[in-house]
Amino acid sequence: MLHLGDYNYLEILRELEHGVYLGSDDGDVLLPRKYVPEGSRPGDMVSVFVYRDSEDRLIATTLEPKAKVDQFACLQVRDVNNYGAFLDWGLEKDLFVPYKNQHDALHPGQWTLVYVYLDENSDRLVGSTKLAPYLSYEPITFQEGDEVQLLIGPEKALGFQVIVNNSYLGMLYRNEVFRPLEPGEYTQGYVKKVREDNKLDVSLQKQGYDEVEQAAQTILQKLKEENGWLPLTDKSAPDLIYQTLGMSKKTFKKAIGGLYKKGTVQLLPEGIQLVSS
Repeated sequence: MLHLGDYNYLEILRELEHGVYLGSDDGDVLLPRKYVPEGSRPGDMVSVFVYRDSEDRLIATTLEPKAKVDQFACLQVRDVNNYGAFLDWGLEKDLFVPYKNQHDALHPGQWTLVYVYLDENSDRLVGSTKLAPYLSYEPITFQEGDEVQLLIGPEKALGFQVIVNNSYLGMLYRNEVFRPLEPGEYTQGYVKKVREDNKLDVSLQKQGYDEVEQAAQTILQKLKEENGWLPLTDKSAPDLIYQTLGMSKKTFKKAIGGLYKKGTVQLLPEGIQLVSS
């Protein structure tokens, strides 16, 4: 059975000037010439993403979409017409979001969280920015500090909307953001609070003592790699600290404070010096 909106492993049946035809239980599928892997020939198996083109024909591609069927994504609106909005999801044909599926009116250039699903009536892949029907409402079993996967959504007044583990809606508050984030980015995060409305507050780093202890070990390892010297201080730019150590400035300051109290490092005007044992 062909899985529309997902990857399929199909056999090349025959080769024509404009591409190759792949075999499936639902009929032959065209893989256009520009997407045919070099050196492929009839009898070979290829992994392709299958969807419908602008004329509703089954089509295959080796391009990787930004989301598959039954997944959330954060996509940018490319165009809007009388029928709805069209979002760039990495394929030649944009993802269609009809007006009835829009939580708020969409505008060209805007980033939005969207859910991709297969419409049973039209057998087309469409999107919806009305996320509520597609979120999980199973009791949340996460505990504070649990590691989760975050899909970064658009920036709001309080911070970034996020999708947690492709199941829950969450919020990454502005004061928890210590590095540049891009809409549509996937990143590791941590549960900060489970809210009564079945939503989550999350952060980019673990909270509490474990976070600071882990940061201290990271700083020590980096000092050893750099012959006992790092040109970082409590006045260094947050971006520089993140690029060097992968942590927020707040965590960095707590960690070097703890290392200084233990006598492990010296804090000099130009940087941090590892104390010889």
